[in-house]
Amino acid sequence: MEPVPGALLTDLYQLAMIQAYLDSGQTDTAVFEFFVRKVPPQRNFLMAAGLEQALDYLENLRFSAAELDWLGKTGRFNARLIDYLANFRFSGEIHAMPEGTLFFQNEPILRVTAPLPQAQLVETRLINILQYQTLVASKAARMVLIAPGKLLVDFGLRRAHGADAGLMAARASYIAGFAGTATLLAEKVFGIPTYGTMAHSFIQSFDDEAEAFEAFARARPQNLTLLIDTYDTEAAARKVVALAPRLKQSGIAVQAVRIDSGDLTVLAKSVRAILDAGGLGDTGIFVSGGIDEDTLATFAREKAPIDGIGIGTSLVTSSDAPALDCAYKLQEYAGFPRRKRSTGKATWPGRKQVWRRCDREGRMMSDILSTENDAHEGKTLIHPVMAGGRRIGPYPSLHDIRAHARRELARLPGAIDSPVSYPVQVSQSLGQLAAAADRRSDLLEARP
Repeated sequence: MEPVPGALLTDLYQLAMIQAYLDSGQTDTAVFEFFVRKVPPQRNFLMAAGLEQALDYLENLRFSAAELDWLGKTGRFNARLIDYLANFRFSGEIHAMPEGTLFFQNEPILRVTAPLPQAQLVETRLINILQYQTLVASKAARMVLIAPGKLLVDFGLRRAHGADAGLMAARASYIAGFAGTATLLAEKVFGIPTYGTMAHSFIQSFDDEAEAFEAFARARPQNLTLLIDTYDTEAAARKVVALAPRLKQSGIAVQAVRIDSGDLTVLAKSVRAILDAGGLGDTGIFVSGGIDEDTLATFAREKAPIDGIGIGTSLVTSSDAPALDCAYKLQEYAGFPRRKRSTGKATWPGRKQVWRRCDREGRMMSDILSTENDAHEGKTLIHPVMAGGRRIGPYPSLHDIRAHARRELARLPGAIDSPVSYPVQVSQSLGQLAAAADRRSDLLEARP
C-alpha cells in the first residue's frame, strides 16, 4: 500500500473535542456508526466500498514527532492532549458490511466501538475514505448494469479531484465490475488490469496519419488499439484496413480502434462496416469521450457495435450525484443509547444490525434494521472485522470482493431505475430503544 496520510489530515474540531473529553474525564466506551441518511434521487441502491483503506488507516494511525511539535507550537492545545496523541493507538472494534455489499438509507455500513476520544478522532478520515469509494462504486455499478457484456474501463484520473481520488476511483469501479483502469499506479498497488491506447498528440506529431499508426503499432505491438478520430474517422478506418495486412506479416494484429468524438453510435456503425468489409471482423471498437449512463443506454437502445468503453469524468466525479448525505454519529456512550433528534437528521440509537430477506431465486426482497441482539429472518449484513485495533483474519482479495459485488448486483429486484423504493423496515425493538433514549434524555435535561 501507499503511505498512509499524516494524522493531521483531520478537522480541527476533532482535537478540540478530544482535549475537552480528556479534561472532563469523558473516556468511556462509545459507539459510532457510518451510514447514508438518504439515497440520492438518481440512485435506488448504494454499494459499500473503502473498508480496506479504512482499516489500513485505523491500524497505522500515529502522530509523528514533527506533527506533535507543530501542534504544540500552535498554542491551541494543552500538554495532556499532546501526551495523549503521542501515545495514540487505535484499540477499538470495527463491525462492517463487506465491500461490494448493496445497502440503503439509514443502514450502517461501519460501526466503531472504542474509547470516546479514539472514536471521535477517526471520524473525519473514515467519512472521507468511505464516502468517496462508496460514491464511485455505486455509480460504476449502475454503468455495469446498463452495459452488460461491455468492456468498461476507468479513464478518470486526469479529471479526478486529486491523486488519491483518481487511485481510489480505479479501485472502487473495479470492485463494481469495471474491467480495469488507465491508471498505472492502480495496477502496481491493487493489481487492477490497465488499458491504454494513444493520444491525439501522437497522431498530430506525424505528417501522415497512416505513418503514425504504423510507428505506434511497431513500437507497441501487443494489444494494439489505434485512435482514429483525430481528423476524419471513416478515412482513418480505411487507413487501418490498408495497413493491417502489412502489420499482419510482422505478427501484429490490430485488436481495436478507438473513437473519442462525434456521434459515437453513428460512427461505430460506419466504422464497423468499413472494418468488416476490409477483413477486420475481429477488430473491436472502443469509444470514449463524455460518456455517462444515458450514453450507455443510447448505445444499447440503438444497438451500437461497440465492444469497449472508456469512462472518465462522469465516473470519478459521480457527476449526477457528486456527494452522499452520509454521517458518522454517536449511537451509544457509557452503556446508554444516544441519538440525535434534530429535524430532518434524527438518528436511530444503539448498535444495529441489518437482516436481508431474499426470495427463492435469491433476489432481494426487503431489509430489517434493528438492534444488534434482535432476531429476524434473513441474512445478517454487518460482521466483526477488527478487534483490539487489529484486523480479524486476512482481508478478502480484490478478486473476492469483486465477485461478491457481482453476486450482489445479480440479486437486485427488477430494473435499477424502478421508481419503487426498496423496503427497509425499522423494527419495533429499535423504535422502542429510540423512545427509551428520548425519555432518558428528557429526564436528564429536566433536572434542576
